[in-house]
Amino acid sequence: MISRRGTLRLAALGTAAALVSKPSFATSKVRIGVLKFGTVSWALDTMKQHKFDAANGIDLEIIDFAGEDATNVAMLAGAIDSIVSDWLWVSRQRSEGVDLTLVPYSTAVGAIMVKEGAPIRTIIDLKGKKIGVAGGPLDKGWLLIQALARRDHGLDLPATSDIVFGAPPLISEKAMQGELDAVLNFWHFCARLEANGFRRLIGADDAAKALGASGAVSALGYVFHDKWANENPAAVRGFIKASALSKDLLARSDDEWLRLAPIIRAQGKELAKLRDRFREGIPRRPVAEDAADAGKLYRVLAEIGGEKLVGRAPEMAPGTFWQELPQ
Repeated sequence: MISRRGTLRLAALGTAAALVSKPSFATSKVRIGVLKFGTVSWALDTMKQHKFDAANGIDLEIIDFAGEDATNVAMLAGAIDSIVSDWLWVSRQRSEGVDLTLVPYSTAVGAIMVKEGAPIRTIIDLKGKKIGVAGGPLDKGWLLIQALARRDHGLDLPATSDIVFGAPPLISEKAMQGELDAVLNFWHFCARLEANGFRRLIGADDAAKALGASGAVSALGYVFHDKWANENPAAVRGFIKASALSKDLLARSDDEWLRLAPIIRAQGKELAKLRDRFREGIPRRPVAEDAADAGKLYRVLAEIGGEKLVGRAPEMAPGTFWQELPQ
């Protein structure tokens, strides 16, 4: 039997242990909406697996959505705190009075892919070819590549080629079956094609640099409301730091990618190519440089995409990129 003194001693030790195990700061809930099978889930799973969120004072709640429209609606309604989206959408919302802003997440973008042995070597060779495009006629990558083709070659791709729009998996499948001469797809579908006998003809990032960008521009960012950030500064900064730790681990640890393989649904060459392309897409430069280049590209995209793409704003809305990143 344990004496009364022993019982009190154990109770004191338990209390001390509990105090030591608890963080010295309050934990803030951060709700992020993601596509159920999207690439963002890889980084968020890493964050939760290694408790980077808790280490930075937040409790990340991951909420799955079936489609991009659903995440956008939830974001605008305030049902969640953050999503991952592109700066064009954020700028358009901001120019229409919605206080959205973003923190760079990834510079990874799509590319035009052709089979390894295809005779297509330059943009000009796409004339008269059947091209599959994922993301629709207003996809940023497609518009940038069109703009480059017009500027450098006087080539109007939509007018001189057979353009087929479709969902990313279908576009990749048709490419594998040889039904398309070339495809422009999202970066992770391109990476899988690379691992299966395809090569990059030109990336949207190549087109962006040729059209004036000084470096790799973040295609996507973590989006949130200014009001929420102002009311929850510790949560925002904690989330950004936790995200950076997750990306750092994914940048240096091949074992982490092996752990993620069942989630990614890839192995061997595909997994390695997805890993390498993801790593290339981790933003590495100051947000001010990113924002400046995005502003340049906005003008190009506004000219070719018109009001359907950007609305009535001739310039990217100020504050589209959040400037208060922690040092």
